[in-house]
Amino acid sequence: MATIQSGKFGTAPVFFTAISTILGAVLFLRFGFAVGQLGFLSTLIMIIIGHAVTIPTAMAIAEIATNQKVEGGGEYFIISRSFGLVIGSTIGLALFLSQAISVAFYVMAFSEAFVPLFTWLTNQFSLHPNLVYILEVKQTVGIPALLLLTYVMLTKGADLGMKMLYIVVAVLAVSLIAFFLGQTDYAQTHSFDATLHLSSVSDLSPLSFFTVFAIIFPAFTGMTAGVGLSGDLKDPGKAIPFGTMAATIGGMIIYCLIAYKFAISADPVTLSDTSELVMQDIAWSGWILIPLGLAAATISSALGSIMVAPRTLQAIALDRIFPSALMNLWLSKGKGASKEPVNASIVTVVIAGIFIIMGAIDNVAKIISMFFMVTYGSLCLISFLNHFAADPSYRPKFKSRWYISLFGALACIGLMFFMSPRSALIAIFTISAIYLFNSYYNRHKQSLAVIFQGVIFQFSRSLQVFLQKAKKETISTWRPSAVAISEHSFQRLSAFDLLAWISNKYGFGTYIHVIKGYLSKETNLVAQECKNRLIHMAEDKRSNIFIDTLVSPSYTSTIAQVVQLPGIAGTENNLFIFEFAFHDPTNLPDIVDNLKLIKSVDFDVTILRTSIRGFGLNKHIHVWINSHDYDNANLMILLAYIIIGHPDWRSAEIKINAIFPENKITEERDRLKQLIEAGQLPISNKNITLIPQQLDISIESIIEGYSRDADLCILGFHEDTVKHDGAEAFMRIGDIGNIMYVNASANKTIIR
Repeated sequence: MATIQSGKFGTAPVFFTAISTILGAVLFLRFGFAVGQLGFLSTLIMIIIGHAVTIPTAMAIAEIATNQKVEGGGEYFIISRSFGLVIGSTIGLALFLSQAISVAFYVMAFSEAFVPLFTWLTNQFSLHPNLVYILEVKQTVGIPALLLLTYVMLTKGADLGMKMLYIVVAVLAVSLIAFFLGQTDYAQTHSFDATLHLSSVSDLSPLSFFTVFAIIFPAFTGMTAGVGLSGDLKDPGKAIPFGTMAATIGGMIIYCLIAYKFAISADPVTLSDTSELVMQDIAWSGWILIPLGLAAATISSALGSIMVAPRTLQAIALDRIFPSALMNLWLSKGKGASKEPVNASIVTVVIAGIFIIMGAIDNVAKIISMFFMVTYGSLCLISFLNHFAADPSYRPKFKSRWYISLFGALACIGLMFFMSPRSALIAIFTISAIYLFNSYYNRHKQSLAVIFQGVIFQFSRSLQVFLQKAKKETISTWRPSAVAISEHSFQRLSAFDLLAWISNKYGFGTYIHVIKGYLSKETNLVAQECKNRLIHMAEDKRSNIFIDTLVSPSYTSTIAQVVQLPGIAGTENNLFIFEFAFHDPTNLPDIVDNLKLIKSVDFDVTILRTSIRGFGLNKHIHVWINSHDYDNANLMILLAYIIIGHPDWRSAEIKINAIFPENKITEERDRLKQLIEAGQLPISNKNITLIPQQLDISIESIIEGYSRDADLCILGFHEDTVKHDGAEAFMRIGDIGNIMYVNASANKTIIR
């Protein structure tokens, strides 16, 4: 018999894989229990609530699958290509664990189908009663069944798995038909009461709605099982939407009919007895057809899970997510032309076998449900974000609605905590731990996914338009929206660092690397290369600044263009940062010549004079004030305060040195102390030094003497002085370290 090659499956395998997983173990073993506990109407509401999660998820999958080619890994491929590899692999690993443990769950449920047979053998041949107990532990049948499934999958692959799936689905269909054809004495002697609630039964205590829902919810899952076959489908964009939606809606209809059949066929007490297979007593020839149906349902679910789980793990390994290259290579290996995930299947079977041997899987099943809810919520969120991002490349043939996807995502989160808050928290903690692990070992793969870029773009666009149209109020306080320019970004980092410190917490910064010349294809390529280098520098330094480059033929044209740039943060730029080197001030004349242009647009100006010593130890900032600095003083103090808010200056202190005529010393000391106290600035009184001005000693000499060990000096400057002295105004002080010269366009308010 010819082997079906990879990529040859149509819609039917997706539908049958999904429907066989939906109509699984819970249907036979616990659904009658739900009707007995809640009554028909409440069970109907429970089915609707469950499908309030599954239908939006199915619609989201259908939408995504008709927009992009869904390759191997199914749900993992969709999530990882939408959210990025780190987040995607985190959810993918949780999904794989759910799928692997689900194999154990279904195999253990499969063994339940043999209980009637072993009970009959025990009674017929007087066998030891412990035989039935051994079966209920589920290892006697469970382990051989798991090994048989493993053998089938490893030797024959997905093509034979599909053929077996068709057989078990046929058996499942026959058993359900027999169930609906069955008649009971209860149905003939009792009129139907839609409530059928246990409140009328005195010897049983009904469970709460969401307690029962938590037990039954796995019955509604499984509609995404067929998505895991994406790598083996001929046309995933067609097969996944049609197969998934048909299975989801079909499963919901069947569950509603089954709930009605249970309600009219048995009393609540009988239905609530979980030790009996009630469907067997209701169905026509139920003694044989229902156990066969249970076996078919569980083995098909197990078969679907054992086909899908290894493919999820294989896809994760193909993305090189695991820390060991050898592990990635081993898990990603496939057999034959269809790349059957042999090694990933072995890992899946080992995990399933461990849980079968443990036997107690009820608590773990709750965690599995939580992981599935996270997956479903993620798929709905992807659909919603794609609608919000409004990417023109997102053109699915099948379209859900953004509000349906958003509702599905929120419903998943809500139901997790309604079902089991403890299990929800455990699941969230586990996923968080996986994320931290993946982030640590895949730092080079942490990039902002396109979907998030689109969402941020739309949000930023809307915010910018809103801020521009909003009625502006007069703002009395000042915060920096700074722009810095430099031609020497890769020789001197001081201006880059200063901008990062100023914009870290209290403001926003734009850094422009200037390239002299005329715009051309060649200079544009150079600009792009420089921009990428600077972005990497900003990432390494964890700087919250916006990077750009500018090609311009002259310094004046550069400044003219930069001062007209719109503020990225929604406010206009208000602070211009220049830089020059004390040992090589070749660009200082250009700065001086263009100060008038800057001041014409009411910018505050800082000119950073860098030295070989740089910013030293980042411990001491000296602010120098004199009688000519009343307009600049508040801005100088504010900038010092803003800079020490950065972690690089976390242990720094600000020292204010004020030079005034001797007869004004007391008055100025009191004024400064009052300013510091009222403004709640972290400046100690002992760090305020008043220095009498002496005619025979220049201010520059005093600064050199007091601040020779300072890591940054902040001084004021005036336009008139620069106009008179030119570049010399910034060169009079000797090489004591970095100096920031400040000129305020207007006096700043420190006290609110």
